[in-house]
Amino acid sequence: MREQATAPIRTISSREVYRNPWASVREDVIERADGQRGIYGVVDKDPATIILPIERTAEGEFVYLVEQFRYTVQETLMEFPQGGWERPDIDPEELARGELQEETGLTAGKMTHIGALWIAYGVMRQRHHIFLAEDLRAGQTHRDPEEQDMVVHRVPVDEFEAMLLDGRVQDNCSAAAWGLYLVWTRRGRPTQQTRQA
Repeated sequence: MREQATAPIRTISSREVYRNPWASVREDVIERADGQRGIYGVVDKDPATIILPIERTAEGEFVYLVEQFRYTVQETLMEFPQGGWERPDIDPEELARGELQEETGLTAGKMTHIGALWIAYGVMRQRHHIFLAEDLRAGQTHRDPEEQDMVVHRVPVDEFEAMLLDGRVQDNCSAAAWGLYLVWTRRGRPTQQTRQA
């Protein structure tokens, strides 16, 4: 990873051009290593989380997905439960447990942080914490107003992976989280950041 001091682009000035409760947009005047100047637009958002709710039974392994209308692309799509609370100092596990229950009604007896990724960092600055949720128990949802159309699906893992390939799941965060989970599993679940509820 490059240190900031050797970054090939430096910020000359920065100004916020828009803000709402969920995000802010800034426009930075930048200078490249060759001295050329330009403008970089950045969307800043508080940390978010994505949860992989996995249920293992005698019948096989299942994941829980949520289906909802995504306004930006004008489509109803399926993805792992995810979201943020518009607070920069949020505890990632608290957020993960809260989002899981809000969207699916599920609570997890065991929650493991398996990593964090930047979301669409060509344009946005937002960290996405990835959690594996196990020992699931059903309960009540507490959805936001824009999530009232949300439907929860319990899907066999093989079917979910087919959905990634045939386009029924198009969310890049869900695909990236699943890929990280598979690598993490293949390497023997190396993290020790597991908490029991």
